[in-house]
Amino acid sequence: MARVTRSRSPRTELTPADPLRALPRQLAWSQRFSLGVPRHFTVAPEGSHVLFIRSRDGHDRTSCLWILDERGERLLVDPEVLGSDNVVAEPERVWRERVRERSTGIVAFSADRDANTVVFSLGTNLWIATTEGDIRQLRCVGAPFDPRIDPNGIRVAYVSDGALRVIELADGRDTLLAAPERPEVAYGLAEHVAAEEMGRQRGHWWSPNGSKLLVCRVDNSPVQRWWIAEASAPWIPPRQVFYPAAGTANADVSLWVLALDGSRHEVSWDRRTFEYLTTAAWDRHGPLISVQSRDQRTVQTLGVDPASGETTLLWEAADACWVELVPGTPARTGSGRVVTVSDIGNARRLVVGGEPVTGDDLQVREVLGTVGETTWFVASSDPTELHVWRHAVGSTPTRVTEGPGVHCASLEGDVAVIQSFTESGHRFRVSGTALGGISVSCVEEEPVLEPSIQWLSVGPRELRTALILPRSHETGTGRLPVLMCPYAGPAAQRVTRARHWYFVEAQWFAEHGFAVVIADGAGTPGRGPAWEREVFGDMLSPVIADQVAALHGTAEACDELDLERVAIRGWSYGGLLSVACVLRRPDVFHAAVAGAAPVDLLLSDTHCLERYLGHPNESPDNYARSSPVHEAGALARPLLMVHGTTDDNVVVSNALRMSAALLAAGKQHELLLLPGATHMVVDPDVAANLLLHELRFLRQALSLPAEPPAAR
Repeated sequence: MARVTRSRSPRTELTPADPLRALPRQLAWSQRFSLGVPRHFTVAPEGSHVLFIRSRDGHDRTSCLWILDERGERLLVDPEVLGSDNVVAEPERVWRERVRERSTGIVAFSADRDANTVVFSLGTNLWIATTEGDIRQLRCVGAPFDPRIDPNGIRVAYVSDGALRVIELADGRDTLLAAPERPEVAYGLAEHVAAEEMGRQRGHWWSPNGSKLLVCRVDNSPVQRWWIAEASAPWIPPRQVFYPAAGTANADVSLWVLALDGSRHEVSWDRRTFEYLTTAAWDRHGPLISVQSRDQRTVQTLGVDPASGETTLLWEAADACWVELVPGTPARTGSGRVVTVSDIGNARRLVVGGEPVTGDDLQVREVLGTVGETTWFVASSDPTELHVWRHAVGSTPTRVTEGPGVHCASLEGDVAVIQSFTESGHRFRVSGTALGGISVSCVEEEPVLEPSIQWLSVGPRELRTALILPRSHETGTGRLPVLMCPYAGPAAQRVTRARHWYFVEAQWFAEHGFAVVIADGAGTPGRGPAWEREVFGDMLSPVIADQVAALHGTAEACDELDLERVAIRGWSYGGLLSVACVLRRPDVFHAAVAGAAPVDLLLSDTHCLERYLGHPNESPDNYARSSPVHEAGALARPLLMVHGTTDDNVVVSNALRMSAALLAAGKQHELLLLPGATHMVVDPDVAANLLLHELRFLRQALSLPAEPPAAR
């Protein structure tokens, strides 16, 4: 078990003259401006009230449970008042890492059908609260994880030590529903690739009447063991991790219907062919699941008979490269029509009851849910904007949100909480009947540096690009060194019309004398299936080509860029891309900072890498051409690599192997290891000072003055 410190960060002391000095600390202590932003909305039937999580302000690290009703917005549960311990059980620690959860306090909760009763865990304790303000602790076995209240609000299921247990709220009776047969087995949890890659963090689901549960059984026996050690603390034993690296065995995942009377049925499907369980749910029509083949080229949607575990094929999708898993799919309408998506032509279309209902002009990004025969979804026509849409059977889709930005919604019946993230920040409003027009407060920190972004579409491929210049820069006063800050790879997008933290960070670099360029290229979402599949078989070459094209296209649009002084920095895939750029195109990129870079893709997991590169036994060349660790001898530019020593997503072995290869080739480089850091740098002091270290490295690598006039 790990111990977490709950604290409120000190407010950044600012004067109008020192925003450059203040920003790194503000960015770190506000957890990239995520504190104070409401999330995890649960809307009560007919919109009588809304439950959500939010910290008390933009520098408070403790998330609390809030309620919004006709009396206004008020604090329902303050975890600091409960006095719970700060210990985090191993399953929750792993879950936090998978979902990149940085906060403490109440980071998740489960509500009954009427959203009147909620359960949540704090440390090793389990709590129940009502909307009337009654709060009590539940007696549980061990350290509870992922507690889920049944729809009727009379019992709670939770996981402890790999076992699934149920508490009767009336008398506190705790029943063991499923116990692991051996240490490698767990019930009610999601395996690594499901949580990290598929977006399925859950492992158990209640039936609508609360008499049964749909439960995952995960057997990690086939999975290879890795050990994550903290070299700076050799007295701490290494942590064992079941990590299915590309080409190795996955966990054996099965699904069971468990009744409270002790009876159980295994859900049957061809698990040899379809070894990935990608989604599971239980609606009024019964359990609904999706399964995927190992090569990810086929996905089946199956209906489950809860009385026998037998399955019925409802939908099948196939693709020559891979079938994209779209969040929120599959779903069903009130009448039972299956809602999913299908790649038709160069559009990802919404499909309801087997019929495509969106056209070539929309790329469906997520299904938010169904209300009767109406489906709510997120789609984009311009890749820099995401909007909420809805479609009623027998009509054409209509757009719900307006204005540039990234929009989403949480809904129940005719009531929705519309969440809009724009260039001016976050905005949350309730639409519908009872609370229609009321806003949910957002108390995020306002950046001491507001980003000033030029939105561009450059080159023949119309690469969506954001350009950030120093605010004081005047045209004709001299060319600026360029800093490219992409992610730019598959499954992630950066150039959207919102005040993302990385745009604020980019403005900070700009105020230190850089022209910052952020561009989305091959593989990024929002440009259609063909665009996304350009990285199939080669995750670097087409992406590097687009970064070069974006740089040159931006220079044509703004002749203030100095193409003789170009650096690139990135994290995770962006770090991989940064390493590859200075190795393969030193004529274009003159320095690089690579954070948590997976330079040897054979060290990455099955579901992520085999989707793009195939099985390494069948396509070894794909991995070789996408892993720059094999090209260390080509380094001719300054390179700084940064890596957390306890990263269990992109293990630190990547950085160590790259450094060893560079040393063997006689290539100078810098390696900065962050003791105790995982794939996300949580410690605010480390995060703030890491940014300053990167700046110093870049200025030295590009032979720039120690400090530009604007910063002085």
